[in-house]
Amino acid sequence: MENSKTIKERCASSLSVKGGCVEISLELSRQKHREEILSRFKYIKTCVLARELCLLVRTNRVAFNIKDAHDCCAFISQLCSDAGCKEPSDLCGKASEAVLESEEQYLEICAQSCMKCGEARRPRQPKKKTQYVA
Repeated sequence: MENSKTIKERCASSLSVKGGCVEISLELSRQKHREEILSRFKYIKTCVLARELCLLVRTNRVAFNIKDAHDCCAFISQLCSDAGCKEPSDLCGKASEAVLESEEQYLEICAQSCMKCGEARRPRQPKKKTQYVA
């Protein structure tokens, strides 16, 4: 059963075939591409989502009650933490607690967190047309 062979077995058997180095090179290229895509996926899943949710909360804060703002900011803080952004995460967590006590303090801490966010400073990249992959 040729399909049941692992990638490693297929690469090992392709070494004896003329042009086998090309197959290994393609496999390494595919692996590198996979790692890049998974890294991008994690970035979007954490940083981009956190930034979008933060903007949503900040622009619509009049519609939220205190508990809503607390819960949303706590969730955003967790996303930042998952992305490895410790300082913005800590500030966002403090903002989620501050909203329960003082709106003025909440807004000040929230502004500090937004200035520390790396996603806020990163320029938006224009969308590229993706290639069709069968």
